[in-house]
Amino acid sequence: MIGEAAPDRRVLEVSGGDRVDFLQGLVSNDLRKLEGGLVYAALLTPQGKYLADFFLVPGDGRILIDVHVDQAEGLLRRLSMYKLRADVTIAVTGMRVTRGLGPAPAGAFDDPRHPSLGWRHYGAEEGTAPEIDWDAIRVAACIPEAGIELIPDDTYILEAGFERLNGVDFRKGCYVGQEVTARMKHKTELRKGFATVTVEGAAPVGTEILSAGKPAGRLFTQAGGRGIAWLRFDRADGEMTAGAATVTLVRVP
Repeated sequence: MIGEAAPDRRVLEVSGGDRVDFLQGLVSNDLRKLEGGLVYAALLTPQGKYLADFFLVPGDGRILIDVHVDQAEGLLRRLSMYKLRADVTIAVTGMRVTRGLGPAPAGAFDDPRHPSLGWRHYGAEEGTAPEIDWDAIRVAACIPEAGIELIPDDTYILEAGFERLNGVDFRKGCYVGQEVTARMKHKTELRKGFATVTVEGAAPVGTEILSAGKPAGRLFTQAGGRGIAWLRFDRADGEMTAGAATVTLVRVP
């Protein structure tokens, strides 16, 4: 079993004696979890805003980073900027990402964000043509995607559900953007964020949602009569509109 190709992903490699400590001081999750498989994490700005999200993959003498193709160059550049004198080497690999549902092949890892997302595998295989409706799976579980719901220099990861998606650790210690993230967790009530909505009709990704004529959020990925929306929860009661579509809150995950 090879699985479906994921052509929108790139794989970086971090090697060297300081690789674990280097990444531990930068990303939102705890690298000690690599002993159990993939680690989902984000790199943030010092102000706590999202820059990129990715999977950290355990390897022999290296850590792989599975990242969206549109973020790979920027992530490589940002990591290189933080490198300073650390004993690490960062490079782009030619490895391919495949994924699938059901029984996983040897060497595959469970997607840590949600059981419905199946498994991911890293190797030389190209994979088969995609047939699974991954957007429908994401919408059903309210899982944001880079470049669609997750916007660099804008999104806060707690509003994006990273705690629910096993993408942040509050006990690991300091990392870039940690102070703002911890403050949002412990000192404020989450009043905005992603939620599942029903959608009657259709609207382009990013369409503004209105509630009683007031801005209430934006509608993003849609599938099977539902969608992922970023909402102000205090304005999300009753029917809302997104362009020509009617939107109703189903649940806040």
